[in-house]
Amino acid sequence: MKVALQFAMPFEFHALPGAKDLKPFETISGVPFFEAAPGILACAGGVGKVNAAITAEILCQRFGVNLILNAGVAGCCTDLPTGSLVLADTLVQHDVDTTAVGDPIGLVSTVNVTEFSAWEPETCLSLLRGQGVDAAKGRVATGDWFAVKGDRARWIVDTFHPLVVEMEACAVAQVCLRNGAKFAALKSVSDHLFADNQTAEYFDFGQAVQHLGKVVLPLAQALSELK
Repeated sequence: MKVALQFAMPFEFHALPGAKDLKPFETISGVPFFEAAPGILACAGGVGKVNAAITAEILCQRFGVNLILNAGVAGCCTDLPTGSLVLADTLVQHDVDTTAVGDPIGLVSTVNVTEFSAWEPETCLSLLRGQGVDAAKGRVATGDWFAVKGDRARWIVDTFHPLVVEMEACAVAQVCLRNGAKFAALKSVSDHLFADNQTAEYFDFGQAVQHLGKVVLPLAQALSELK
């Protein structure tokens, strides 16, 4: 498979070994694209669903990627320690709401899906464990909101029951679905939504990024070897 690593922010991409020394081979719509390893593309497409979708579409249409592995940090809804890895099995968009016209909460129109499925999470878990790495498996909730403690965060958790909340993964999953590409997401816990010191946690997420950077490229390489 032709695999791409899609991050949101440059500091996530730069956690890959040697990434800071890489030169982009092409820049499209303001997004630099790199070859992180032979046959493995990588990029940091920007924060939020629109940036994520634009970048994923380029990866699918311009570069013919078969599988996008979306990686980055995320806020945790439980007590998983900072730096814990979470592999997505299902994904939702918590900020999509057309219930006023009779739709179920979270329904994404055109594709008419409320819950997106990641590609073979058990296979991905097995590949991680083959590297001596463990990860929790669970739902990722995506939306254009930096989730913080409060009523809205509690509503997201009570309605969608995610393990982590972030701003890109399900948008990438939607693009992959429409392009017939496979999708996986690996997130590293950077902060905890209901912690009193959440902001301080987020701005001290070096551990989360470093752990992710060591794991995600070997996972992408292992996925690329699958048929």
